[in-house]
Order: sequence, then C-alpha cells, then structure tokens
Amino acid sequence: MSTAIASSAVARAVQARGPVVRPTAALYRTSVALAAVAAGAAALTAFVPGVLRGTAVMNGSARGTGLAVLFVAFPCLVASIFGVSRGAVRPAISWLGAAAFILYNSVLFLFATPFNSLFLIYVGTFALAFWTLVLLLRAVDVESFASRVATRVPARGLAAYLAVIAVLIAAAWLAVVIPALFQRSPSFLVGTGLTTNPIYAQDLSFWIPMVGVSAVLLWRRKAWGYVLGGGMLVYFVIEALSIAVDQWMGGTADPTSSVASATLAPVFLVVAAVGLIPLVIYFRRIRSE
Repeated sequence: MSTAIASSAVARAVQARGPVVRPTAALYRTSVALAAVAAGAAALTAFVPGVLRGTAVMNGSARGTGLAVLFVAFPCLVASIFGVSRGAVRPAISWLGAAAFILYNSVLFLFATPFNSLFLIYVGTFALAFWTLVLLLRAVDVESFASRVATRVPARGLAAYLAVIAVLIAAAWLAVVIPALFQRSPSFLVGTGLTTNPIYAQDLSFWIPMVGVSAVLLWRRKAWGYVLGGGMLVYFVIEALSIAVDQWMGGTADPTSSVASATLAPVFLVVAAVGLIPLVIYFRRIRSE
C-alpha cells in the first residue's frame, strides 16, 4: 500500500515537472501561417479603401475588427508562440485565447461583410484558426497543466464569472431574437445589409455553450476546466477591446445608425479592464517552473 502511494506521488511530481505543451511542427507551421494570413486580412480590411461593399456602419465596424486583430490578437498570438517555444507555461493559454478570437471574427469577416476580393483570405483565416485550435488542444498536456494551478487558482470564483458572462450574453441575444421570430423584417437587421446575424448564430450555437461548459468544468475543478476557462478569460478581454473599437469605428462611419454607437466604446473599454482582473489572478496563480 505504501509503495503504491509513494509511486503515485512520484508520478504526479514527474507529471507536474513535465512540459505543459508538446508542440508539433504542424502546430507551429499552422499557427505561424495563421498569424501571417490573419494580419494580412486585417490590414487589408482596415486600410484598403473600397474593399468592403457593405453599409457604412458595417464597413466601419469591420475595419474596427480588423484593427483589433492586427494590433491586439496578432501580437498576442506571435508572443504566445514564441513563449511556448521557450518553454513558458502561461503563453499556452494566451495562444488559445488569441486563436479563438481570430476564429470567431473570421466568421464575421466571412458572413457579416458582402462578398469581396478578400473572400479567400477570410476563408484561409478561418481554416487556419480552426486547425490551430485543434492542434493546440491536442498538444496541451491537460493534466500536467492542471497540476500547476489546481491548488492555487480560485476555480469557483472564476467559474462564476464565466457563468455570469454566458448568462448575460444569452439573455441579451434571446431578448432580441425571440420577438424577431414573429416579425417579417427583424429590426436588428435594419441598416446592416445582412439576411441574418452571424453573431447570434455562432454565439447561441457554440460559443455560449462552450463558456458554460468551461465554467462547469472549472467549478468542478476538472483539468479541462483550467485550460478552457483560461482560454475564455483571454478571449473575453480581447473581444471586449475589439467591440470597443468596432463600435467606435462603426458609429463614427454612420452616426445615425442604431447598429453601432461610438458612445459604447468607453463602456467596453471598462468591460475589458474588468475582465483583466480575473485574467491576472488566473495567470499569477500558474506555476511557471
């Protein structure tokens, strides 16, 4: 019995000292390609006149998203790749969050902007972001990572924070979507040039359930909860910054539009600042050695 306990303790200690991420060549190549393609798509979207063919407010919003990808998500992704290559632990989570943000917004580039000359670049961004996430999640030693944070992170507090975000977003979207089910021309599409809203579609079908699952796993202190929950914390900070920029850009492009408002930009900057608090707590509780 004592031998078995000692062996188990040694196994856990070895596991804790093992590498958290075992990146493959495919992961590095896919992620570097993602960084390059996403930066190109974002720069062309934000700075090339006439490339966007939507309404003024939607064009402005798309340019704002491009700026967020270029100046927030892209540096975060590149720094994370470099950090993991040097054996760091925390960048594995920022890598996950940055790739998730790019995946989310590549869907908006594809479906919230009318077809344009950047279509194939948007497709490439979506595909590379998806496979980056698949390869990265396969590369993370989830149990090893959890062993570095399980006794230090306030798991239930962070889980509650994620759950509140999921509930608030779901409630906000359903409050708009459910009444629109009985309208011939939904009011939330007026001025957008869209036939449906890809934000509602992907949030309600995938991202909100993902946040909910992450919160439940984290509340129960499951290994995957520490990984997915951390990725969601990074994602929400970047997304709040992105919304602040795209609201400012969209509202400035068309001050009369109800789709975006520059006055909401400071609100989402505050949301991003608030989101930094649990993120910093989370990162500071990860043992790097």
